[in-house]
Amino acid sequence: MQSSLFRKEVLPFLLWFGALIAGAVAVDALLHALDLIWVGRYLGIPGTLLILFSFGYSMRKRKLIRSGNPRTLLRLHETFTWVGALMILIHAGVHVYAILPWLALAAMMVNIISGMTGKVLLERSRRYLAEKRASYEAQGLAAEEIERRLFWDATAFDLMKRWRGIHLPITLAFAVLGLAHIFTIFLFWQWS
Repeated sequence: MQSSLFRKEVLPFLLWFGALIAGAVAVDALLHALDLIWVGRYLGIPGTLLILFSFGYSMRKRKLIRSGNPRTLLRLHETFTWVGALMILIHAGVHVYAILPWLALAAMMVNIISGMTGKVLLERSRRYLAEKRASYEAQGLAAEEIERRLFWDATAFDLMKRWRGIHLPITLAFAVLGLAHIFTIFLFWQWS
């Protein structure tokens, strides 16, 4: 029996996102229970560094760097971003007292949802196109006829690949807000 679209595509997305939120809440609660709240305050630093390291994939994709396997870098991008976001969520906890950190946190969450949604949509579309192509080939259609029949689906897929054009500005908004938050922390730090 074929699995449903919800079980195959939507549920894994919801589970990954839910695990991120639940993990942050659980670790934050544990830190409170162990009276280690101060640990959460400093998790923003390694979380930010992991997110910065995750940009190796983007740099490779844009040919700013030449080394690294794109698939491996994509997996690292997804993993580092998820773990980094978890650390930043724990860092934020319920202890955010100013608008700028809330905005940075909201931008990060929108960015994560955007990235996860794009990944799911692109992978689903890629599979759909491949299955349709295989079906037409199994019917014995000529290559030109297959291309003609797949034209609109392939065009839609090409448009969906442009999702990165939306994801990039969201990432930039997160970066600007995150950097502004970091700058204000250093500006108002009690240095003495």
